[in-house]
Amino acid sequence: MFFKPKTTMMEQEIKEQSSIVPYILMKYIDPESGEIKLDLPQNIRKIVLVASGSSYHCARFAVDLVEKISKIETRAIYSSEFLLKNLIPTDENTLYIFITQSGETSDTLKSVERVKKETNLPTLCITNNEESTIWKMCDYHAACFAGIEQGIAATKSFTSQMLCLILISLKLIENLEPPSVTERYKKSLFHLPAIIEKAIAQRDEIRKFAKHISKENTIVITADGISYSLAKEGALKIKETSYKNISAAILGEFMHGHVAVLNNKATMIYIAVDRISERSINNINKIREDYHPTLGIIGPSGAQLKPDFNINVECENEIQQLFANVVILQLLALETALKLRRNVDHPKGLHKVVVDKVI
Repeated sequence: MFFKPKTTMMEQEIKEQSSIVPYILMKYIDPESGEIKLDLPQNIRKIVLVASGSSYHCARFAVDLVEKISKIETRAIYSSEFLLKNLIPTDENTLYIFITQSGETSDTLKSVERVKKETNLPTLCITNNEESTIWKMCDYHAACFAGIEQGIAATKSFTSQMLCLILISLKLIENLEPPSVTERYKKSLFHLPAIIEKAIAQRDEIRKFAKHISKENTIVITADGISYSLAKEGALKIKETSYKNISAAILGEFMHGHVAVLNNKATMIYIAVDRISERSINNINKIREDYHPTLGIIGPSGAQLKPDFNINVECENEIQQLFANVVILQLLALETALKLRRNVDHPKGLHKVVVDKVI
């Protein structure tokens, strides 16, 4: 039986993000020197991120971002796949980063055990639980400070993990590059709470799009580059809360056969964090010409595309835009589920490990 409280836990936790971000920044950035207060190993030249579910999407987001900011080779692997690999990376100066909200995700814990058994490489965990098993297993630590997350769909823990990964990326090059390289990014982080509030203020437009999505059977979220992780996360959020059969794809790869699903009546969503490339514009326009899907763009659209729905927050850089887009996707999942009269906090068949920790 459907029960709709005045405010769901998912909605409360989405709104909490604008207060969690400054708390994390206060904990990890020295107010006088601007130094990032994270203990990390030196001379890292390669990073391997291991995680599951939303935490994997966060890891996937970090791959492009870390390589851009720090120029360090980075890859992300699902915990379950990591355990099945015949060989794992053992190169010198490699840092393994494990991400888990609860700190008790079984396949991620087994992945740590494998690294400890087969290598002498340093391990770092990003978790919301400083008393967890993974915290005790790893050499280095980053706490998310997200507080108890009761909703099944990860929201505030996801953005907290994103912010921790950004800070880790900046810290890894803090002593290797001139301060100007990291200063621009660090300053923009302090504007994130306002960016999140602006995204939440788009609620009316998000509801209109959600009303449309709730009636669709074929929905695809596409993206390029760093936004692909958000496409996967957005699809997961809508699946978890609305039970919609929605998929995510890199736009260029989507053109290779997958696009045939749009022969059904469909909606295609494109996630943008920057100016959309000419190649992507051409692909989107060809899709519209051939298949006539409803087009929604989350992020800046540009003048060459005429989407049916466009939800955007003006931002200074790609990091701010990523956070804005994440919050918009979270609210889109929430509103779509509510339109379908789903219990967003307790989806059928799903369970969550929570931690008894508050900020």
